[in-house]
Amino acid sequence: MSILEELTELLGEFAPVETGVFSDAAPEEYMVFTPIADTFELFADNMPDYENQEVRISIYSKYSSRLLRNKITNALVYGDFIIGERRYIGREDDTGYFHYAIDVAKLYPLED
Repeated sequence: MSILEELTELLGEFAPVETGVFSDAAPEEYMVFTPIADTFELFADNMPDYENQEVRISIYSKYSSRLLRNKITNALVYGDFIIGERRYIGREDDTGYFHYAIDVAKLYPLED
């Protein structure tokens, strides 16, 4: 399983989800997952056992994004994700959406 699959399964109940760019007409609240990095940081014998996958969750809401952000944060904490940063990006004047970003990571064992 990948981080994108896990995030979609875990957070898809809160708002519609897309990867990269939202392709349909945007609803009043939605999320976009953007992969940031896949790294091998945890190994000592030149043979990594785990891959660290990182994703930025961009939350867009016509309302205050605080309630949705808190639901997502709680789900991430209890889903064993590492939350690297949470940041209010701002209100987009041209669309009227509030934009909030959460960077998350998770370790996955390498598959043979």
